[in-house]
Amino acid sequence: MTTTLRPTGPLQTGADGARSRSYDVCVNSRPVGTAEIATEPAFGPTLGRIRSLRINEPDRRRGRGTVAALAAEEVLRGWRCDQVAVTVPADAQPAVRMVTALGYVERSRNMLKDLPPEPPALPAGFTVRPMTPQEYEGWRRHSRAGFERSWIERGFSAEQARAKAEAGDRQFLPDGLATAHTSISQLLHDGEKVGFLWTGRHEVQPGEQVPFVFDVEVDVAHRGRGYGRALMTQAERVALESGGTRLGLHVFAGNTPALRLYESLGYRTTHLNSFKALL
Repeated sequence: MTTTLRPTGPLQTGADGARSRSYDVCVNSRPVGTAEIATEPAFGPTLGRIRSLRINEPDRRRGRGTVAALAAEEVLRGWRCDQVAVTVPADAQPAVRMVTALGYVERSRNMLKDLPPEPPALPAGFTVRPMTPQEYEGWRRHSRAGFERSWIERGFSAEQARAKAEAGDRQFLPDGLATAHTSISQLLHDGEKVGFLWTGRHEVQPGEQVPFVFDVEVDVAHRGRGYGRALMTQAERVALESGGTRLGLHVFAGNTPALRLYESLGYRTTHLNSFKALL
């Protein structure tokens, strides 16, 4: 039996040049599932994504998904993509095993925490104040430089990393400090600035936006003293004050100290973000 992808509509091209197309997964022309393939506009045209891949229950456990994923990679090669990304629910173990077997490598993960009913207290000696407009420009340059560096360290070009940062600014900080549902603050210990926190709102699944930690950092001179835990306590306070019941974040693979901190605070991994080079 032959598994193929059959387009269900024309190739879509957005104003930013991003491509997308939907398909039926077919076995000998019989539909057994669906797939959607796209390019990532934030990174430019060379990063492809398998947005969705679903095999109907009666046809699962027969290798249909594996062959369909390989066919999707061939489509993306034809679009001149040199990488493909997938996001898989962490509890979807068959899908996790499949992408691992196909050579995908975890790049990052999304995490989520159910918040307590009452805001936790900051540890003794800690206070928080909003970031001032005078501080904002310097902070944004610093934060963006770190963000771009993280992507460059993971194999992206400087141009792609810059494009990703610019897209993030347009989406999540369109009005700077005045952006709706946004909090950017400084953490102080005994009156001395020791770190910063940026929280906002982000869609963690279709139709569900939750409070989200976009950036959190302890100043280099103050690391190793537990200040990161205080910053995350403040993130919970901000989320609860905004009416949120859950708090999300994104962490890069390999950032073991951050991952251990988040797990110790009760965050659970909801999605694994993986990639594969298209040779």
